[in-house]
Amino acid sequence: MDSLKLSDEKLALIEKVGLLFEQGLQPAAARIAALLLVSDRLELTFDEICEALNLSKSATSNALNLLLNVNRIEYITKPGDRKRYFRSNLSDWKETMKAKFLDFDKVNNIMREVLGQRPHSTKDFNLKLEEFIQFMEFMGREIPTLFKKWEQSKK
Repeated sequence: MDSLKLSDEKLALIEKVGLLFEQGLQPAAARIAALLLVSDRLELTFDEICEALNLSKSATSNALNLLLNVNRIEYITKPGDRKRYFRSNLSDWKETMKAKFLDFDKVNNIMREVLGQRPHSTKDFNLKLEEFIQFMEFMGREIPTLFKKWEQSKK
């Protein structure tokens, strides 16, 4: 397979997406996730990832394992080839999003418990916390409706 060549524009986009992904991932994992989205090739080998991002084998291995564990990427093998080919895991993005929506309830339950333990002397803080809880409850009710509307709009 030809060496992976990335234009300056693609490298800049990988960095931009990587910075966005750093809000939930380590820097190396964020860059790998970005590379797998931006690359013209949908599947990249370990060595191609190391080379494209100038990462050590150890950093690449750790980041790939993290991304596999959190289900952000997956890998395939090809008959007669011992290499693993890594790719973005977009196959179950809907289920992942639905699971994140369910997290709203978990956050709300914990925040309600926190609010219940707050002293009355922190009234302004408590009001802001209550407002946050109300917003999360609102989002928890509205997001499933938006998801259904989006599904219907595709038909």
